[in-house]
Amino acid sequence: MPTPLVPNPDRMLKPKVSPDHESLSRHAADWLAARLRARPDALLCLASGGTPTRTYELLASQPQRLRRARFLKLDEWGGLAMNDPATCESYFRRLLLAPLGRAHRLHGLRSRPADPETECREVRAWLAVNGPIDVCILGLGVNGHLGFNEPAAALQPFAHVAKLSAASLNHGMLSNARNRPSYGLTLGMADLLASREILLLVSGRHKRAVLRRLLAGTVTPRLPASFLWLHPRVTLLCDEAALGSSVAVAADTASEPEE
Repeated sequence: MPTPLVPNPDRMLKPKVSPDHESLSRHAADWLAARLRARPDALLCLASGGTPTRTYELLASQPQRLRRARFLKLDEWGGLAMNDPATCESYFRRLLLAPLGRAHRLHGLRSRPADPETECREVRAWLAVNGPIDVCILGLGVNGHLGFNEPAAALQPFAHVAKLSAASLNHGMLSNARNRPSYGLTLGMADLLASREILLLVSGRHKRAVLRRLLAGTVTPRLPASFLWLHPRVTLLCDEAALGSSVAVAADTASEPEE
């Protein structure tokens, strides 16, 4: 039997703090580059949004690091055309694939499938064959969501169709959408927790309250990100604006990425 992964309380969700978003992004890009040196064909699960954008730009400036990497979308806006500028598909093709000169190796949920439930089953089957996820890159939603795993009485384990919260519908990505999404498509919490490693990026003063809730350490479906406490290998990178000066939690100043 395989040796189970045992959480290390000294490492779990202990934030590494950068002075600002740019230095956070550079630290994240260096951290990811180190993982890709160790596993060049790694499967990276990618969250979209404002926080990881600069990290992806920096990664795309090192195309040799990404030559063999595979990309899996964390989620997608349901009901939008795939070429809508607001889709995660358009976001990643613009930020990563176009600079790399690649039109493939981006896998995941389509924004306007003929049958959303079938789409979710197909992505689940793809992940069963091509997984596990080596590194899952996540952002922290203002209400504690991860992807479209929204606060609820219970969470879904695998890829599923999600009802979008008000926080998600107010996301900045939708500012240039041609239409409003009618639902979300997302990997589930079991999919995320099956990743070999998780990189959580948190930036900005507007994330301070939810980061404080996360670091309190109570695991609840009302705060989906709190389930990251159950994973043995989570790296949490944040900036000073997100952490604040009054949070009583052990934190490290960001340093060189671990190999």
